[in-house]
Amino acid sequence: MKKGVGLKRGMGLNTGDIRLVAVTEANRALVTALELAPEQMDFVAGNADSLEEAGTDEDARPRVVMAGDHVVGFLMYEAPPDDDEARIYRFMIDRVFQGKGYGKAALREVLGEIQGLSHISHVSICYEPENDAARNLYRSAGFVEEGLDEDGEMIAHLALPVRAHKP
Repeated sequence: MKKGVGLKRGMGLNTGDIRLVAVTEANRALVTALELAPEQMDFVAGNADSLEEAGTDEDARPRVVMAGDHVVGFLMYEAPPDDDEARIYRFMIDRVFQGKGYGKAALREVLGEIQGLSHISHVSICYEPENDAARNLYRSAGFVEEGLDEDGEMIAHLALPVRAHKP
């Protein structure tokens, strides 16, 4: 497994190769080495902090975004069993891979994973209001902005398609 930095901007990788995997001891250092562009640093918590938080939060579901065998991003969400809402609260793609469609593909993958959870009917995501790239990505997936939370972050919601119940 390789971290994507050092490759020529996505060379040999395509968004169809995107998948989510669990964080392990083998890929943990690669996740913490992922970087945002300097102007994005205030938009999301650092991955090391997020992994530390995941270690103490039983509802946290950290995921590594893989393109082939390369680590290209990280996300984390929660889907508590006693709630019908999943919350995506960390989402980042390494700066080397931004603008290549990996974020859109990763969002599609995590929404598919969440949709597979039978108790979830909607998803929320939060982001800094100044983060136009995030706003556009989430809007393109069908998220609708609801307004700012108590921390000044934008909250957007997505209703999942109703599943047919099998007898």
